[in-house]
Formats: sequence, C-alpha cells, structure tokens
Amino acid sequence: MVDIQALRGTRDILPEEVNYWQQVETVAKNIFTRAAYTEIRSPIFEQTALFERGIGEATDVVSKEMYTFRDRGDRSCTLRPEGTAGVVRSFIENGLHSQGIQRLWYAGPMFRYERPQAGRQRQFHQIGLELIGSPSPLADVETIALATDILNTLGLKHLTLHLNSVGNAEDRQRYREALIAYLKPYQNKLDPDSQERLTRNPLRILDSKDEQTQALLKDAPRLIDYLGETSQQHFEAVKAQLTALGIDYIINPNLVRGLDYYTHTAFEIQSEDLGAQATVCGGGRYDGLISQLGGKDTPAMGWAIGMERLILLLKNLKEVPKPRLDFYVVSRGDRAPGQALILAQKLRYQGFRVELDLSNSNFQKQFKRADRHGAIACLTLGDQEVDQGTVNLKWMASQQQSVIEQSQLLADPEKLHQQILEASASA
Repeated sequence: MVDIQALRGTRDILPEEVNYWQQVETVAKNIFTRAAYTEIRSPIFEQTALFERGIGEATDVVSKEMYTFRDRGDRSCTLRPEGTAGVVRSFIENGLHSQGIQRLWYAGPMFRYERPQAGRQRQFHQIGLELIGSPSPLADVETIALATDILNTLGLKHLTLHLNSVGNAEDRQRYREALIAYLKPYQNKLDPDSQERLTRNPLRILDSKDEQTQALLKDAPRLIDYLGETSQQHFEAVKAQLTALGIDYIINPNLVRGLDYYTHTAFEIQSEDLGAQATVCGGGRYDGLISQLGGKDTPAMGWAIGMERLILLLKNLKEVPKPRLDFYVVSRGDRAPGQALILAQKLRYQGFRVELDLSNSNFQKQFKRADRHGAIACLTLGDQEVDQGTVNLKWMASQQQSVIEQSQLLADPEKLHQQILEASASA
C-alpha cells in the first residue's frame, strides 16, 4: 500500500505553530479595522483568462507557475496564484465602483508551482489589502504605512523598505527600448532566464538573482531616469509623505516586482534575516488593471504579506504564548463525567477557557495533565460531589483547595474572572 503524504510544496500547520498564525491574523485585522478596511473573500479558483490578462502572459507566474486545469464543463480554471486579480474581478462584477473608494483586505491560500524552500511553498498564504479608487499619492503612503504598522506591532526587526517608481505605460515603453538596447550586446553573458526575457519581458531581468547578470546591470539605464513629469511628481509626493510619517526607505532602481500590472509606486519590505528570499511584504500601484479587465478606468494600490516568511521571522524572534487555560475539569465515577461536561459547558458560556479530561484515568494522572496543560485552576468531580452539588476547586500555583457548591462557582462570573486574572499574574 502506498503511503499517503502531503504533496511536495504543501505542509501541515500544526497546533503548536497555529498560535503564530493567529497572532498575525489578529494584529492585521485590528489594524485594518482601525483604518476602515473591510474584508473581502473571493474564490480560490478563477477563470484562467483572469490571470492571463491581469498578471500578464509573459510573466513567469502565468507561463510557468500556475496550477491550471479543465473542469467538467471544459472550462480552463486556475488556482489563484495571487490575490489582487480576484479582488479586482469581484470589484468589477459586483459594481463596487459606484460605492466610492473601496478599502478591502483579504487572507488565504495561493498556489504557484515553484521549487519549495524555506518560506516558499506551492500552497502559500497571504494577507493583503487593496485601496481602490484613489489616484492620490496619499493612498500609496497609507497602504505602505499600514504594512509597516503590522510588522512593527509584531515586533519584527531588521526590516528595510525598498521603494521605486515604475512609471506609467509610456515611461516603461521608453525605458524598455533603452534597456534592450543596452543589454543586446551582452545577451550571451546573461543567465538563461534573462536571455529568454530580453525580448519578452526585459524589465524582469532587473529581478535576476544571477551574480553575472547583476554585474552587467550596474551600468544599465535606470527606469527612474525615464519617468515623465507626472510620474516624477507622483513619486516625489510619495517620498515626501513617507518622510513626514517618519517611515525610512531606500530607493531601489531595480525593483520592478514580478507582475505586469504595476504602475508608479512599487515597494518591498525586506528582512535581513531571511537570506535570498528576503521579501516579507510587496506591492504597488496598478492604475490600469481594472480597465484592462473590462471595468471602468480606476486607480488602485495594494500589497500582500507572505505568511510563511513572516512566521519564520516570528519563530526566530520570540515564542508566542499559548492561550491561557482557565480551568481543567477532572472527574471519575459513574455519574461524575456527565456532570463534569455540564459544568464545563456552563463555564464556557461565561467566557472561560475550559478543558475537560476525557481519559477516565485515575485522579493522579488527570491532575498531572492539568498541571502539564498550564491550567490556572483544577475542578474535581466524583460521584459524591455530584450527589452534594459541589466541586473541588484547586488553584494550581498556590495549591490552595476548597469545596464549594457548583451554583456558587457559577453565580458571579465577573468575580471569578478577576480571581483567574490574579491567579494567572502570580503563577
């Protein structure tokens, strides 16, 4: 019999790691909510044409990395390789342009057929936002500021904001011609991927990790020098407002991002602690994408945080504490286990975190588990306590015990919460 295992490039997120994920999700949601961003949930798979038209057929994502299949209706479908295209499709399809500026965020799995490595999986996860409807440089800065807020709140260190402008379509066409003219004489010295990209998608050569190609690019024309007046003014306004907010950045003239839809501002937040795969958050402005996909001409700005890389950083930075366990309920006897479940449920209704021992082992083993699970207090029920309507309450840190009526335990939840907090602080 063949062993059934997780497919290469996918992984289980086990309970001991989930605490990190939940912390990131909670921090991000709180920051989004304070900035009036609301969640949107789009399908995990879409028509393939959405990504071919939106991301660009000449990109590596579309040409090499997408999970594409035909469904029973013989339609070409693709598991989403990124989040923006699906959000934009939803924006168009549901007529959200008539509802003013849209501040949206999303979270979930994405899929790309890449070589798996630390922080990069074939099923990976992103948290992202889209600010749709404003051409203002302030929109660019607001979204970047929210990304830095999330990462700073999580306590991450050694981060650098890399900033560039990729201009508009006219700027990039002028630069494209200049870059091809510069690189043509060196075509045979470029790495194989860059040779292929030279006529198909030359701006992606700037992203090459090949050392020889990077050496050739040192004297190459810079996109930032080909910006028209409008693009230059937009970029200067972005830089000035970042400075006003106290957000440091460096200009990275080779930063173009990997998707065709970007215009004007492009940025990445990189970590010194991640090696070659250094980008934690990346995004930019995409003013032409909505009209390209059939909607009204609408400016937009967005970014995405890669969860797997972020979790790697958090694990190295700190241990995320497990949620506090208020009560561990121990029982043994004929009638006690059923009454223990009733008591546990009543405490849960009152907002306490309660674990019920279901092992039916002896009291000593159950008490050891209560201690091992970090319970603030242990509640013990036997058949005698059931008959008397009582429960044994033991505070684990002080080892103080008392027998009280179950009704008394449940009578004043506010007082009991305060006792739990005090016992937790002294533990």
